[in-house]
Amino acid sequence: MKFLEYTPFDSINMFLDQLNLGDCTIRGNLEAFSCKHTATDRRLSISLEHEILDYLGKSSDSDPSSPVEHLSSRSSRKTLIYLVLTLGHMYPDYDFSAVWAHLFFQEEEMESFKQMIDTYLSDASRQWAATNEGSSLLDSMTKAIDEVIKIRECDIYSYNPDSDGDPVQEKGAMYVQVN
Repeated sequence: MKFLEYTPFDSINMFLDQLNLGDCTIRGNLEAFSCKHTATDRRLSISLEHEILDYLGKSSDSDPSSPVEHLSSRSSRKTLIYLVLTLGHMYPDYDFSAVWAHLFFQEEEMESFKQMIDTYLSDASRQWAATNEGSSLLDSMTKAIDEVIKIRECDIYSYNPDSDGDPVQEKGAMYVQVN
């Protein structure tokens, strides 16, 4: 992966750099990375894939609603691996590959976490609107991201396998091809 610098993110990143919400301060930013793996990224990606699959095979938790069970989907594993790789590039002094299993919460913790994030995002959106002539933070972020990936120029398609013997059995997986 390679960091890609885009100026459309600058105003949002300045806003998110030290956003004081009273009881907490958000330090965030939008960044773009290429998805092309370097040799190191490829090795780590393969290693994480095998580690996750081994963990799923040994897991005694067979509850289909368990957060870990969502990793049985290849696209979910791929998303997690991209997250670990991206965090590793953003913070090279920390090994995120060793902590992927700690990303899962119990259901009660997840609901509490979602409520907390919703509250913080609502507060951040109000502050953005107050300092940016009433514009929406979500719309501003969407526009900035769209300037980078140009979603209208992407081909988006879904793959639905025909048979049980198909090697790519992830029904409804979405793929985006940037031209």
